[in-house]
Amino acid sequence: MTPQNLDASNPDSAASREILEQLRAQMDALDVQIARLLQERAEVSRQVGQAKAGGESAPIFVPHRESEVLENVQSVPGPLDGAALASIYREILSTSRSLQRRTRVAHLGPAATFGHQAALERFGSAVDLEPCQTHADVFAVVEKGAADYGLVAFENSTEGPVNEVLDRLVDTSLQICAEVSLPVGHTLLSRATSLKSIKRVLSHPQAAAQARLWLAEHLPGAAVLPATSNGKAAELAAQDSAGTVAAIAPRLAAEVYGLNILAENIQDLAGNVTRFLVLARAPSEGATGHDKTAVVFSIRDRIGALRDLADAFSANEVNLSSIQSRPSRRRAWDYVFFVELDGHLSEVRVRRALRKAEEHTVFLKVLGSWPAPARSE
Repeated sequence: MTPQNLDASNPDSAASREILEQLRAQMDALDVQIARLLQERAEVSRQVGQAKAGGESAPIFVPHRESEVLENVQSVPGPLDGAALASIYREILSTSRSLQRRTRVAHLGPAATFGHQAALERFGSAVDLEPCQTHADVFAVVEKGAADYGLVAFENSTEGPVNEVLDRLVDTSLQICAEVSLPVGHTLLSRATSLKSIKRVLSHPQAAAQARLWLAEHLPGAAVLPATSNGKAAELAAQDSAGTVAAIAPRLAAEVYGLNILAENIQDLAGNVTRFLVLARAPSEGATGHDKTAVVFSIRDRIGALRDLADAFSANEVNLSSIQSRPSRRRAWDYVFFVELDGHLSEVRVRRALRKAEEHTVFLKVLGSWPAPARSE
């Protein structure tokens, strides 16, 4: 900037400063309005909490209601896109819930895991987080009431389903009430400053599988060892005074554990996304008109049983968006099927389809209904 531009006697400069001051004054006034409206909203939210207290077990986290709120605010035109508005309202909704009652959310791993990030993405920062060693621990903590909700990785876009979670869903009493998808970027972290020093790589098995080609090319001699989570891997790497251990973890873990970034985005495929499920002790009430329902079942051992079951859904105009199978662990070559369908359990067509499908199964269990993510996600 030249001295002339800073000269107060310059008409253009003086005019620009006057316009800038007017705009800033306008923004100050808007900020006060926003703060006043936020305080009004907070008071109404507190009253909602008091009204809920009259019910025996009214939930604080109501996914279908929050979906309605986001849909309403994202329809307001302006320079902020839907994602920006959703980011702002994530914290507003989080704070509103905390005014009613503090929420505890269980997730896999210590700070800086993808589970930790997904929990913040779905619930905002005004929650109490409960880190767990394994996905089984997440289920157990919520089942016994030590946490209100649990967040577990369900499937990855490159590695497929998380089998441990599929197996637990068969037996748990918990219900799926929401989901969140998180872009996954793997980073190699260490106290070392060069790849040449690395002899061991710690990683959650799922993350190691997603970076196997990169590891084979850049660290062919390093031993890849399992960790219970990527956050735990980073924590252990930070304790390695020799500087020969690296961890595959989110970039955030470098800041949390004071590690050097040796390489970024080491996943073999771009566009890597992990989908997380939110688990609760009670089913999510209320349909949005754009929902998912998950069921697990085992079919009868006869010719055409799976076809007949699929026909039960198509005859009632219920689309099956996902089908996955797992060994039942009850007997050899016996399988259970996990199905996600479009629609909510409260819809007549969905209930009718499930009743008809049940005729062709050994058992059928509804895992929950929840708002489907926006099509743009």
